[in-house]
Amino acid sequence: MKGSLENCRLCPRECGINRYERTGYCGEGANIRIARADLHFWEEPCISGKNGSGTVFFSGCALKCRFCQNYEISAENKGFEISVKQLATIFLMLQSKGAENINLVNPTHFVPQIISALELCRNRLNIPVVYNCGGYEKTETLELMRGYADIFLPDLKYYSNKLSSEYSKADDYFEKSLKAVIKMREIAGKPQFDKHGMLKKGVMIRHLVLPNHRRDSIEIMKILGRVFEKDDILISLMSQYTPVYKAFQHKEISRRTTTFEYESVVREAEKYEFEGYIQQKSSADTAFIPEFFDYLYFDLLNFTADTDL
Repeated sequence: MKGSLENCRLCPRECGINRYERTGYCGEGANIRIARADLHFWEEPCISGKNGSGTVFFSGCALKCRFCQNYEISAENKGFEISVKQLATIFLMLQSKGAENINLVNPTHFVPQIISALELCRNRLNIPVVYNCGGYEKTETLELMRGYADIFLPDLKYYSNKLSSEYSKADDYFEKSLKAVIKMREIAGKPQFDKHGMLKKGVMIRHLVLPNHRRDSIEIMKILGRVFEKDDILISLMSQYTPVYKAFQHKEISRRTTTFEYESVVREAEKYEFEGYIQQKSSADTAFIPEFFDYLYFDLLNFTADTDL
């Protein structure tokens, strides 16, 4: 695992930085940093369920999108360091609180450390692990998660290279992300649910409809309809876009998505009969952005005393 960080090529940026000596393109070194770990109730119903998703928000990011709602941790360095053992303990702590799953948010640049943590607790962890990412992934890194991730929850943000270049400085975004979601489907298989309707295995592709770019969204739906059978994946169409961070520097995305824009994408997705979720417009609110921390804000010591890792 160590070699992956000495010449880091975990994400498509392939910066080759020795993260034991300095930070990579993602902004992170070799030590795990997170900004929140808690039950999260605002994911799709088959992820959050009644008890909440056991969500761990990792600091840093390979994309740093101009409109990122989590920009405090993806681009502004918020977060705190934890050890591999502490991460494993957090997984078990979330499970003990009734979490439906362990939800790894933006995990790509910490995959080797996450695998080490999962190895430490895998004999005691009996809930699914969710790989929740921005879609900009390498298939080789995803392969490392085989046997560790049960559910993949990727974004598929853009079809247009022009848009991905302008908003995320990644002109190869769609090429890499389409290969990634195909790989995720190969690893996880078709969606499987338990008797309570909770997702246990599979891929759910999220797409956030951006203002003034509905045609780009429609093109993504068309391609997914050609690549996948209707029962291969789930689709979550999100209407929650709220301009934050540097979105106001781009006039075309400095407003919320209209009902017309969103519903036109929904109609296109319905042609392919994918199962999934349509989001309520009321979700477009900064109140749904969680609070992030730059210090260990919860007590691990008492819980650690009851664990043996």
